[in-house]
Amino acid sequence: MTPERFRRLRSALERRQPDLTVLMDQVHKPHNFSAILRSCDAVGVMEAHVIAPEGAVAVHHATSAGTKKWIGVRGHRSVQEAVAELRGRGFRLIAAHPSSTALDYRAVDYTVPTALVLGSELDGLSQDALALADAHVTIPMVGLVHSLNVSVASALVLFEAYRQRSAAGMYERSRLPPDELARRLFEWAHPTLARQRRASGRAYPALGPDGEVLPD
Repeated sequence: MTPERFRRLRSALERRQPDLTVLMDQVHKPHNFSAILRSCDAVGVMEAHVIAPEGAVAVHHATSAGTKKWIGVRGHRSVQEAVAELRGRGFRLIAAHPSSTALDYRAVDYTVPTALVLGSELDGLSQDALALADAHVTIPMVGLVHSLNVSVASALVLFEAYRQRSAAGMYERSRLPPDELARRLFEWAHPTLARQRRASGRAYPALGPDGEVLPD
């Protein structure tokens, strides 16, 4: 762990947005799953939520292994279960779907706690997900195709959220509690030692200014 690497990790973690997330409903193609996680990392999403097709979770995790080190992935058994958890944490659910009531994706306020709900590549969002969402958004297009690839659509919406949050100063200082910031920073900087400490039930040691592990 070099001091430069440690500073980069700290800088990224301090810009994480604990109240911005995505909920992927049956996104089954590994390259799309991985691309969505990369966009999540780019805009500071802390954790993504997944309702995966049966047997697909292992594929998703393997495909996105690089990004998954930085983005937590939480699985759910159903849309209802995922929505209940997210609502309980204060999230508003915005479904990416061109319904008759859909808003231009740029007209939505993403500075409030927001979960972007994304559907499968073939069938789109389930009726349950559409009914449970607080609002639908669409991406205006003037060509002949009816929709964008799910990973492209998610990137556009997430970067609009980034634009709004950046303008509001939400990336200027850490929005994580100090103890959570310290815990996650240790796990990012020293993942092997962190696993060993958790397995033995021992607390993480403190880190020095350059990421060095200090004596207990």
